[in-house]
Amino acid sequence: MTAEQRRTRTSPDAVVKALLDSPSPGPRLSEIGSVAEVGDGIAIVAGLERALSDELLQFASGVQGIVLDLEPGRLGVVLLGPSDRVTVGESVLRTHKVVSAKVGHALLGRVVDALGNPQDGRGLIKSQATRPVEMDAPKILDRQAITRPLATGIKVIDAAVPVGLGQRQLVIGDRQTGKTALAVDAILNQKSSDLICIYCAIGQRGDAVAKVVGAIREGGMSGRTIVMSAGDEDAAGLAYVAPYAALTMAEHFSDEGRDVLVVLDDLTHHARSYRELSLLLRRPPGREAFPGDIFYIHARLLERAGQFTQKAGGGSITVLPVVETQAENLSAYIPTNLISITDGQIYLSPRLVRKNQFPAVDLGVSVSRVGGKAQSKAFRSVAGNLRVTLSQFEELEDFARFGTRLDEATRARLTRGAAVRASLRQAERDPISAVEQLVVLVTAMDGGFDGLSEADSFRLMAAIRTVAARDLDDLARRISANAALDDEDRKRMTMLGQRARQALEEPDGANA
Repeated sequence: MTAEQRRTRTSPDAVVKALLDSPSPGPRLSEIGSVAEVGDGIAIVAGLERALSDELLQFASGVQGIVLDLEPGRLGVVLLGPSDRVTVGESVLRTHKVVSAKVGHALLGRVVDALGNPQDGRGLIKSQATRPVEMDAPKILDRQAITRPLATGIKVIDAAVPVGLGQRQLVIGDRQTGKTALAVDAILNQKSSDLICIYCAIGQRGDAVAKVVGAIREGGMSGRTIVMSAGDEDAAGLAYVAPYAALTMAEHFSDEGRDVLVVLDDLTHHARSYRELSLLLRRPPGREAFPGDIFYIHARLLERAGQFTQKAGGGSITVLPVVETQAENLSAYIPTNLISITDGQIYLSPRLVRKNQFPAVDLGVSVSRVGGKAQSKAFRSVAGNLRVTLSQFEELEDFARFGTRLDEATRARLTRGAAVRASLRQAERDPISAVEQLVVLVTAMDGGFDGLSEADSFRLMAAIRTVAARDLDDLARRISANAALDDEDRKRMTMLGQRARQALEEPDGANA
């Protein structure tokens, strides 16, 4: 190419001529409305007659919103950002999309918001994959029976209120009874498995979420855990979206054939956020001022859990929704809704908290409607009559408070029941392996904990756990393979507990 040709090609006239000769872009249609009213977390938009329910809208200020109410001439929009940035009269654009969240392995080990955006100051998340937060629940033919146990590492749960992979087990109780601690311990116990965990904090304080993040990192589970935070300082719309986004992230892994544990902490705050948005949008209030579809928003959320067939990915989603009660009122609106939706509940009683019984699981109210079928054979053979033993003991304990003179057999049953209940105590952030749990339970049922103080009970449990982890490695592998225990296995566990008790009672037992 000559110099003259290069000069002609790059001259301004040539550039203008090339632009004029290029095909002109086609017309682009945009539907634009305007903000008619702004509230705390909501906006009323006019001028978007063709907008659809649950559609994502883009405000000129950069805030996004979800269409929740469709009325003639107006849209009720839930804001996903601060409402003080939205002003009356600013333009609103349809996106023709639904709200979506980031999914994928890049989110593991990160703290994110309800849409998958980073909140931990560790840079951008390298994930381009997104999914709608609202998805249809899997069909019945895409589900299969729950047959595999989820080991929580908590004695009282694994033995008496077992949870299966794919189950929806409600964690319910008053404030400060240990609901979050129980759910976090279940996450920490997955260190030796390949389970993916998602902790979704809804309406929690920032320092509470930071403690959970610290516990997960110290427990070595941060590499397989996603922490989602929609705090009380965030928009109510993000708190409403958060649990659906958590299930969307879980579905990405279950479609790959992975098992996922999702903790929703807690759905009481979720219901309150939805009530706040509904009242601001002038929806008719119902019982306790909740809108009429409050049951449906939780039903369609929890129905996305389950054990799925190979055709549907082959994975499972186990959900532990948390709900808070007031003054032990299990008949309140939201608790009764969630009890009827889920497959059982773990009730944490403030009465047991006052007795220093942690975890404060009340076996008289707690129930698992599925997990018994998924419980391992070893636990079934050892802990089959645990609930009955404790129930009879509590009845006798109540009766003995009246000062009635008791015979020797009744006093022995009271001593044994108190010892079994003491053996179920467990420190926070200290999940226990299956074989260690079984040896402790066998020892307690055989009388190994009878007459011990609380301090001596913990010392005996520590000694049993140490010896069991050292000497029963073969039994631990068989329990993991769901093998049944025979008489010889039971005898080995009994002898191990007896040796630990004898060492405790020797003069130097503190150092045994």
